Amino acid sequence: MTTILIVDDEYLIADILGYAMEDEGYMVVKASNGRRGLEVLDRERPELVITDFMMPVMDGLEFARAIRAKAGLAELPIILMSGAQGSVGRASPELFAAVFDKPFDINLVIAKVKELIGPS
Repeated sequence: MTTILIVDDEYLIADILGYAMEDEGYMVVKASNGRRGLEVLDRERPELVITDFMMPVMDGLEFARAIRAKAGLAELPIILMSGAQGSVGRASPELFAAVFDKPFDINLVIAKVKELIGPS
């Protein structure tokens, strides 16, 4: 089963994204910040990451850079979800495959996920 890692300190957002991805047939794992996201990443080896920007401990930009620094993960698709920092993500196409501003259209997010990793 295709696994997606969702990293967001807002549990409601993580749940909405998680339920939507599960409804599409993907397996979902979650983390509440970038540091925990790295731990889950090593354990679960997801095919795609959806991350928030503003989080405690390690923000989305630091998290994406840490992913890119890991061997074999240069091509892992990362989607950034941001309430205020979308322009930072758009200025870093080497890090993010897509950037969505909050509030987001869940149907557009699902379509982008399918484009990046295919249907579940």
